Amino acid sequence: MGAGRRALITTAVTVVCAVTVLAAPGIAFASPAPTPTSTPSATASPTPVTNKDLEAVREKLDALYHDAAVATDAYNAAEEKSQKQSAEIVELAKKIVKGQEKLDELKDRAGAAARSQYRTGGLPDEAQLLLSDNPQAFLDGTGRVLQGQRATKGLIAELTRTQQDLKQYTADASAQWQQLEKNRQAKATAKKKVTTQIAAAEKLESQLEKQEKERLAKLEQQAALKAQTAWLDSGALKDVSGKATSAGKAAVAYATAQLGKPYEWGAEGPSTYDCSGLTSQAWASAGDPIPRTSQEQWKQLPHVAVKDMRPGDLIIYFDDASHVAMYIGDGAIIHAPRPGRTVTVAGAGSMPILGVVRPDA
Repeated sequence: MGAGRRALITTAVTVVCAVTVLAAPGIAFASPAPTPTSTPSATASPTPVTNKDLEAVREKLDALYHDAAVATDAYNAAEEKSQKQSAEIVELAKKIVKGQEKLDELKDRAGAAARSQYRTGGLPDEAQLLLSDNPQAFLDGTGRVLQGQRATKGLIAELTRTQQDLKQYTADASAQWQQLEKNRQAKATAKKKVTTQIAAAEKLESQLEKQEKERLAKLEQQAALKAQTAWLDSGALKDVSGKATSAGKAAVAYATAQLGKPYEWGAEGPSTYDCSGLTSQAWASAGDPIPRTSQEQWKQLPHVAVKDMRPGDLIIYFDDASHVAMYIGDGAIIHAPRPGRTVTVAGAGSMPILGVVRPDA
């Protein structure tokens, strides 16, 4: 492994940082090796890619995949809102159709009433009484006339209400269409960011040889183990003894059955999942639907202390709630980690914990 190979790795990290403009703060990267003034001889000593170089790669990959997770959550939220708005637009369209049918019927009835009034000449009751050949019959019918007048007034009032309802339904549908278009744009923006971040991460990983990828994987495992050990040593699990509810057991069983399935951003099964796609589907299968995204799960579900968590509860990670996993007991979680990984079991403390939420509180 020559100086050129090491330079390629370190330069790749730098290039990806510049392209994405999303590098995590405080990351130190190895300086590129100086450009040789002459072609190195075949006997030159190789300069291997050091653990420090690979650690820089690991930290950069973590940053890229974290940003991709944030964008994925934004995409999923926009998708969920779009589906809801589409359903509301359909319902509004049904109301508009029914309202128009009712309006047409009311107009027909109003027309019939107007034609009937025209046939009587529009004369007041007193004049009709004087001109009637049968005054008693007319007087007997005045009750029906009064009823008819009240019915006509009611018809006009109903006609007015229906017209107002139709106007409101149309305005609501227009507003929903506008919001739907905004969410479509938000989805497109989030999708572009997700694909950009993942492509940058894959490009960075592609610069590594097989052995370097294996060493990188070991560094990732060591970092996760170090974090998990520190979490356990803190006594976080000392008082954790909660038992899973029947719904919690069902959710854990669903998540367990997905082990080994690939991560795919925006996916919610049955063949692939992202992190919140896995947890939301697990709890839907248990009969307790929950929000689609990790951020909304954090916002909307009841919070519980770590010491009170039980299997089936969801652990939310990172300050921006960009990742979620399901606690399964004994300090372990099941989660869909990131692109290139599969649904797996990991230590609950292997990532920075924001808090715990309970779907079946």
